[in-house]
Amino acid sequence: MTQHAPLIIDVAGLTLTDTDRQRLSHPLVGGVILFGRNWNNREQLATLCAQIKAVRDDLLIAVDHEGGRVQRFRTDGFTHLPPMSAFGEMWMVGDAGGDGAMRAMDAATAAGYVLGAELRACGVDLSFAPVLDLDHGGSSVIGDRAFGRDPRVVGMLAQALMHGMRQSGMANCGKHFPGHGFVKGDTHHEIPRDARSLKAILADDARPYAWLSASLCAVMPAHVIYPRVDSRPAGFSARWLQDVLRGRLGFTGAVFSDDLGMAAARQIDGRPVSFSDAALAALQAGCDMVLLCNQCVVEEGAPIDEAIEALSRAAVRGEWQPSPASDERRRALLPEARAMGWSELMVSARYMHALSLLP
Repeated sequence: MTQHAPLIIDVAGLTLTDTDRQRLSHPLVGGVILFGRNWNNREQLATLCAQIKAVRDDLLIAVDHEGGRVQRFRTDGFTHLPPMSAFGEMWMVGDAGGDGAMRAMDAATAAGYVLGAELRACGVDLSFAPVLDLDHGGSSVIGDRAFGRDPRVVGMLAQALMHGMRQSGMANCGKHFPGHGFVKGDTHHEIPRDARSLKAILADDARPYAWLSASLCAVMPAHVIYPRVDSRPAGFSARWLQDVLRGRLGFTGAVFSDDLGMAAARQIDGRPVSFSDAALAALQAGCDMVLLCNQCVVEEGAPIDEAIEALSRAAVRGEWQPSPASDERRRALLPEARAMGWSELMVSARYMHALSLLP
């Protein structure tokens, strides 16, 4: 059993290589994030997930599978889930008695169940969903990934989606704390800045996190700088992660960094940082786990190996203190109940009813 396995890494192909197995067996590695390049069909995906679990059964297998334009697996029977904005639109259609809102919540629960059950049938443990960002109308990065503009609507629909995911036996991860929807910049290419005050952000974009603090299993912070709160992006900020998220909002679940390969994660306090430095800074700020995405295809995975070595050295030098509590939070995201097999799922009454409710 590892004391703290904070690194979530990726693998290059459709099956594991010996190098993949060696990395995954390292005690600092806690899981895998899958991408489209890891997908050919359901049988292949299930085999890949089984290979990962054969290395260590506590490894967390995760994926970005929200619905709409962010859905890694779309063929061989996987349901094309609608963007989250579709549920927000349903909310607004109905009579004065709230019929549209209630139908939207039922549909969001159904979507969460379909999302979780299909992934679990292939061996995937966790999807990084739901998006809790508000759609302010100017962000192409968020846009229809958001349920809507009103934090109350977003909070209720996210709660419904998470309920469906939990029915499938899957945990959840709200993103991108404290809110990515107000800025126009794309963190893959730049560091956006949101100049609003802490009071303004807590009263608007961050409200779903306060309302869902007891329901969220995990949270992913944004690579956005909020200069009136901290000079660092939220994912590298102890002020945001420890003082606000855990202290003020009372969140007790797991905190994942967003992808440390993004441009917004490669500069801290105005200076460029290495991949390894970014991982260490995120952990020191309060992240339980850090995502090292799309690095196994860079120089045969050298950045992953360097991050493992750097974190090992930091622990020896006392620059980073492994946290058993963080690893408990990671392990709490692993499904407990048995997953239905695909054939069993396809004929189950709950699944078929859920499909009928999708917009």
